[in-house]
Amino acid sequence: MKVTNTTRKIISNYTHENIGVRSNLMKILGHGKLGGTGRMIILPVDQGFEHGPDRSFAVNSPAYDPNYHHQLAIDAGLSAYAAPLGLLQTSSGNYNGQIPTILKINSSNTLATSLDQAVTGSVNDALKLGCAAIGFTIYPGSDHNFELMEEFKRLSFEAKEKGLAVVLWAYARGSKISKKGETAMNIISYAAHMSALLGANIIKVKLPSDFLEEDPTKKAFEDNNIPISTLKDRVAHIKKVAFDGKRLVVFSGGDAKDDQALMDEVLAIHQGDGNGSIIGRNCFQRSRVDALALLERMIQIYKSK
Repeated sequence: MKVTNTTRKIISNYTHENIGVRSNLMKILGHGKLGGTGRMIILPVDQGFEHGPDRSFAVNSPAYDPNYHHQLAIDAGLSAYAAPLGLLQTSSGNYNGQIPTILKINSSNTLATSLDQAVTGSVNDALKLGCAAIGFTIYPGSDHNFELMEEFKRLSFEAKEKGLAVVLWAYARGSKISKKGETAMNIISYAAHMSALLGANIIKVKLPSDFLEEDPTKKAFEDNNIPISTLKDRVAHIKKVAFDGKRLVVFSGGDAKDDQALMDEVLAIHQGDGNGSIIGRNCFQRSRVDALALLERMIQIYKSK
């Protein structure tokens, strides 16, 4: 684990947390090829739950094996590996703490008809598996928004009491939010700030577009001339709403895309002072060789001046 003045400064924004939480945040920030830089790349593999195994893994058959993902994250020199209970139960014993892990503690599936998530793991499961953190998803804007936030409150309190850090996936969705609005600048901004208010240690949101959803928050962007024309500007604003940069924010890799589109996004995240990427299907839906090459290119961008 690499500790630097950069990571010490980041952790100084979390003095309200106990030593266990701060140590696990430092473990994630200090691990892998980006250790000590204040940047992170996390591999999340919860897509089998969210989208189904065949939509997720058939394009790259070795990815059906839980060990494949754990090993990929280690070999790529990533900051952490996040997955639901069954995947970590299957693979964690084979790798014995070689990379920080995050137990994704709630999940949904495309067979369901409502925007909700079921709790599928526990804080004790995370402790037994040697995890550094738990991960949790909320859907700001959904009919189950308040229930999810209350579940998060209970589980994050328990996790932090036991020294685990907390990562919050915040995906704005609901009947009042258009499909285009799910990545609208004003909606992502609201979701990121809400996550900070809920006490998330690391916030995960989608990259925002320059579209402004028809919502009362739209006027604030227009009246105050908040710059959103470039992705760099939009990333910088998301960091600003995360307590003026005092909270760690990582951005989803989103739908499958080509290498250059991904590199353009990573560069904008880096230039906008985002803390990194949490990228799943754009890794494991490529061959192992191609995924490792892609991740190395991302790492070099995040390490650049």
